[in-house]
Amino acid sequence: MAAYSGCVSTDVAPSPVLLTPGAVAGAPGSPDATVAWHYGDPFGEQKAAVNRVAVVDRSHRHLATITGKERLSWLHTISSQHIANLADGQTAESLDLDLNGRVLNHFVVTDLDGTLWLDTEGARGPDLVAFLAKMVFWADAKPENAPDYALLTLLGPQVATLVDVLGVALPDTYEAVALPAGGFLRRMPSPTDDSFDLIVPRAQLPEWWSKLTAAGAVPAGMWAYEALRVAAGQPRIGVDTDERTIPHEARWIGGVEERGAVHLNKGCYRGQETVARVHNLGKPPRNLVLLHLDGSADERPETGADVTAGGRTVGRVGTVIDHFELGPIALALVKRSVPANTELVVGSMAAAIDPDSVPSDDTPQAGRAAIDRLRGRS
Repeated sequence: MAAYSGCVSTDVAPSPVLLTPGAVAGAPGSPDATVAWHYGDPFGEQKAAVNRVAVVDRSHRHLATITGKERLSWLHTISSQHIANLADGQTAESLDLDLNGRVLNHFVVTDLDGTLWLDTEGARGPDLVAFLAKMVFWADAKPENAPDYALLTLLGPQVATLVDVLGVALPDTYEAVALPAGGFLRRMPSPTDDSFDLIVPRAQLPEWWSKLTAAGAVPAGMWAYEALRVAAGQPRIGVDTDERTIPHEARWIGGVEERGAVHLNKGCYRGQETVARVHNLGKPPRNLVLLHLDGSADERPETGADVTAGGRTVGRVGTVIDHFELGPIALALVKRSVPANTELVVGSMAAAIDPDSVPSDDTPQAGRAAIDRLRGRS
């Protein structure tokens, strides 16, 4: 299982899907306490999500809407992604940063039929929406919480077998289509190549769950979703990040076409100076990497535990999870100076960095190259 700290959902009611036979709720105090962690076969659920089709209850995600003619241009000015010209039916990921460029929130937006839908971590959603409401000033934009809607996720190469139940054709990545009975279906780039979110009226959640599982979707808990997310190297805000995390560390740099959350060529927004400085002149102090853990230990490290090398702290562990093929794995923010072959320890477990997860560090930087030219170094 996984251990968590921070980003705890405290005001979300338990999902009605927890009444499903065999459902085991997430650990008390964890971000997933109000939804199912698994349904009795954690590894089988992961296999179904990779090889067939599985449905995951993620109704603890916080949903909100932004209406008004200036909803896109307004949000564009205060967040990190270029969304001013987001087309109808298009999705993007974005960040809310503080003045020093540290990540406060990660969220997904989908514009559809005159409404911009936003979803984020359950515990962070109310504060994010409250902040957005305070930033409206004179713009024609109205952020509001949307508690009457909920999110389910479909995973697997056989999602296409459910089109009759869904009532719509499957959209392309980052595109969305309205559902006949309300809500919409969108395709996301992770945690697998076949990832679809269903945003539906919350009152219809049990009905949708029954229809999808009756049509062949295997019930899968958040354990399955998290295992695939970690294997894909995708961070979760508040779990794989801390109060010091900047976008470059968590691999959130890039426009919509690059499946990122921070566009490097857009107008001013809070925290942009740090993003630009790191991109043009520096390097992030830490990198998000995948760790392979020694599975012989009975206990798993807790989120936030130190990652050490030779007794020296070199990082922080995030999500710790058991994967059906890779065994115990974790995401960790580790100092950039630590070589990939360094022997690490997390809690009582030996750990090794997956070399394929280490970002390339040799990309030419425009700012640094310009300085070198001025100094006659090139």
